[in-house]
Amino acid sequence: MRTAFGQEFDVRDGYLNTASIGLPPRAAVEAVRRTVDAWAVGGAQPGDFDQAVGAARAAYGRLVGAPVEDVSIGGSASALVGLVAASVPDGTRVVTAHDEFTSTTFPFAAQHARGVTVTEVPLAQVADAAVGADLVAVSIVQSSDGSVVDLDALREVAATGTTVLLDATQALGWLPLDVGWADAVVAGGYKWLMCPRGVAWMSTSARLREGIVPHAANWYAGADPWQSIYGLPLRLAQDARRLDTSPAWWCHVGAAVTLPWLASLEGGLVRDHCVGLADGFLAGLGLPPQGSAIVSVDVPGALPRLIEAGITASLRGGRTRLAFHLCNDESDVEAALLALR
Repeated sequence: MRTAFGQEFDVRDGYLNTASIGLPPRAAVEAVRRTVDAWAVGGAQPGDFDQAVGAARAAYGRLVGAPVEDVSIGGSASALVGLVAASVPDGTRVVTAHDEFTSTTFPFAAQHARGVTVTEVPLAQVADAAVGADLVAVSIVQSSDGSVVDLDALREVAATGTTVLLDATQALGWLPLDVGWADAVVAGGYKWLMCPRGVAWMSTSARLREGIVPHAANWYAGADPWQSIYGLPLRLAQDARRLDTSPAWWCHVGAAVTLPWLASLEGGLVRDHCVGLADGFLAGLGLPPQGSAIVSVDVPGALPRLIEAGITASLRGGRTRLAFHLCNDESDVEAALLALR
């Protein structure tokens, strides 16, 4: 058991794979377990979960710098991005980064029959290429190697009228953000936000939301969900809840623990902890700092050697990817370096 930033974790030594699956604090596990136990004996009612959904939604807004009225819930980042992609005008020109995570790009590429085009450029050129484009869709932190996009440059692009959609899945939870200026900010919850898989959020500007067709419209997106269960006419919420899907209950129970906790932390301290470990690992290999909690190294046979040493990492783009989060400490860095030296 480890204690980090006021929470207890049952993580084993050497887990450096949050970029694939985040590990929850014990309090989140216990909350979900209590809920599942209640379900097993018929002690759960649908309305019991509204408070958890609301708490996690509000905390997501605080984490990205958006009002709660701008936040929608969904089951995955790609499904929420898909609502945007399915609603852009025919012929929309989209710019993205080379090797961008496909949950960010496939929803737009799938609109090719309507003349929607997606142009890939190097990450450092995204902002320049986006000038004059209709929309830019890019991850704040790249999944493959931890590279961070130039948010200041994208904010300038947004001011010119280009729609900016940011995927914060690999950033939110370690990188302090204030991206309420973006037209859409989406994040899956099961990585750095340490939620059960099956929950995601997206903040949207009122301007963008006006043009989004709520293709997944359902009772929970109603102006009053509990009065929107039966019959027409269509009566959706006026704010971002109109884009909600019906919540995966257990996921939101866990999220209602982890997101408010993360939102209460000093973002700079969280970033310094995670990035400090990652840059310390790179320094141990004689590599320059990257300033990201995700690192990617090209060391021959690295992943098998790490696995043999009991360290969990992943392989992306032919390179070994390691991720350092709140529950990690210097012992994980030393163990990884010992395995690779």
